[in-house]
Amino acid sequence: MKPPLVLHVIPGLGTGGAEQMLASLTTSKRKTPFAQAVVDLMGGGVLGDKIRAAGIPVYELGMRTPAHMPMALLRLVHLIRLLCPVAVQSWLYYADLMSLWALALSGRRSSTRLYWGIRCSELNLESSTPLLRRTIQLCARLSASPDAVVANSYEGRRFHQQIGYAPRAFPVIHNGIDITRFNMDAAARTRMRQSLGIAPNAPVVIHAARVHPMKDHASFMAVARAMPDVTFVATGLGTEVFAAPNLVALGVRQDMPALYAAADVVMSTSTCGEGFPNVLAEGMACGAAALATDVGDAAQIVGETGVIVAPRDIGAMIAGLRRLLSVTPGERPAHALTCRERIVSRFSLDHAVTAFDTLHLYGILPEDEHEMPVGIAMPAHST
Repeated sequence: MKPPLVLHVIPGLGTGGAEQMLASLTTSKRKTPFAQAVVDLMGGGVLGDKIRAAGIPVYELGMRTPAHMPMALLRLVHLIRLLCPVAVQSWLYYADLMSLWALALSGRRSSTRLYWGIRCSELNLESSTPLLRRTIQLCARLSASPDAVVANSYEGRRFHQQIGYAPRAFPVIHNGIDITRFNMDAAARTRMRQSLGIAPNAPVVIHAARVHPMKDHASFMAVARAMPDVTFVATGLGTEVFAAPNLVALGVRQDMPALYAAADVVMSTSTCGEGFPNVLAEGMACGAAALATDVGDAAQIVGETGVIVAPRDIGAMIAGLRRLLSVTPGERPAHALTCRERIVSRFSLDHAVTAFDTLHLYGILPEDEHEMPVGIAMPAHST
């Protein structure tokens, strides 16, 4: 008898948060393994090789433009009939619609559960492309069709309910952090600071995000210019062009755990769109305190260990960083451990894997553990 199979469907396998979470989920070790497969609607994603290396097949459907959609849909229908999955988990809006239509056409809807995936919170729909806007609107109208819609944040769930989502069930499964990879590492901290030319006890703030308007690098740079006694590190696609006397601009890096370990504070300045900001949880798992804008579930992640500010509030960001950087070198190890323990106890990859596996294999929804945000808020400042 064949083991049950879970089929994941995603528009692409680039390096975004949803893609990284899918790769981590599918390649995690289980005590009782089961079969998994991944459909990359576009194909050519860089994470495909990582997933294949774990023995999980990745099917690429070549949906590069809307004109390719009919053929991709037929190929997805064929795969569902061939693989007979016990559950289909789709990731992001285009994959949600494709999975719904393909499962219906396959004739297996009565025997295969369907779960959609929401990975963001507030979106500026007016600034979205017409195709994306129409896709989200259609998803809202059809949101009662899947067995459940899984959000990765409570703010994401709230926002989608406001724009018309009304699913049969709307559980939240936060992203999970690989706490063995993202860990407190004193040796890595020393080596990374040496390689970047940063003194052992210099205050360091890291900002990890691709250059995009919603990430608000303008606020980040304004804060860096206002705090010349602090070293700021910027990493992410496009950040290599930034310049300031106290800024280390790195662009895309593959050694994020060591970079987080070298920092005292991980900073997020996003203005919208974030569901579960992975960078905050990753940095905290490495012992960095967090300063974040009140976007998505940032306050849920940070708790009482860091500072939450309003988006674009430069004054509050500066005051919050001053507060977090006031921790002395002697106090830092205990504070770093507190930050890490919050991630280990609430947002580890094991938590997410268990929740997804229980849902996919048995159709059991996770408990709703929503709590009020408890991040320490800084008073608003005029800019």
